[in-house]
Amino acid sequence: MPRPTARVLTLLELLQSGGTRTVAELADRLGVEGRTVRRYVGQLIDLDVPVESVRGRYGGYRLAPGYRLPPLMLSDDEALAVLLGLIAGRRAGLTTAGHTASETATAKIRRVLPKHLARRLDTLLESLSFTDQPRGFATPDTGVLLTLADAVRHGRPVSIRYTDRDGRRTERTLHAHGIVAHAGRWYVTGTDPEIGEDRTFRLDRIADARTLLGSFEAPVDSDPAHRMLSGFATAEYRHEVTLRIHGTVEQIRAHLPATVATLEEHEPAAGQDRATERWLRVELRAERLDWLPPVLASLDRPFVIERPDELRDLVTALADRLASYARQA
Repeated sequence: MPRPTARVLTLLELLQSGGTRTVAELADRLGVEGRTVRRYVGQLIDLDVPVESVRGRYGGYRLAPGYRLPPLMLSDDEALAVLLGLIAGRRAGLTTAGHTASETATAKIRRVLPKHLARRLDTLLESLSFTDQPRGFATPDTGVLLTLADAVRHGRPVSIRYTDRDGRRTERTLHAHGIVAHAGRWYVTGTDPEIGEDRTFRLDRIADARTLLGSFEAPVDSDPAHRMLSGFATAEYRHEVTLRIHGTVEQIRAHLPATVATLEEHEPAAGQDRATERWLRVELRAERLDWLPPVLASLDRPFVIERPDELRDLVTALADRLASYARQA
């Protein structure tokens, strides 16, 4: 695409984002002089795009109110970015209404791509490999997702119909603080006003969401992702595990992330920094313990098991097996 034409389309993109743009602002964004901006505006007007001139101290250019913009136009780089984003999102499970919407959007964009760009994309996809295999994800309902997003933005309570992992169906009220995408699933986190506790719900288990009257103020320190991960690490499970591990925070978190365990961090002793190895207390909850001994072995740091005794027995059994394998000729 010739460079002046690309700049005219960029100008249209800037104007369609709304508001009045000064000549100085447009010139800076386009990398041209003010008189060139005026010439580009004239070209848009010649194409029947109703660009209005606004006079005064804060004057500049804007699109006429109510103007229906022409079809979306993407540069080569933008088209590739959109298509790769759709492909990556589909593999990661970050799509709604199954894969249908992502697939149809991809097909629509590919149909209108110039032949040379379509060939470049095909070449890229043929040479692209992923380290993980695509999995089947339970995607959320689009209407539920958008309703919750609107409730988060405007601080409105919502009523949701939820089915938990045991199949129990309940209707709940939630003060939603944020939506989090994690490990191929969508979650909403917030406060249950009836019990005054933080709760996290999987969006694919929400059958319906309705905005209620009223409003609420989200906590000042509300970090939806942090609250969700903390909730995962402290959820009720069959086994409660307490360890003391000698190492740095980074070494421990590489094997026991925040989604799995809580880490009691103390301020380093005088003369130490956070990169210094020291004894740290680690707590986690799990339905099963058999996965934990290999993790502790791979951590390769001194550790003490405070509870439960069953974990100590499993670690000893793993050590005995490894020792017997090493002795084999």
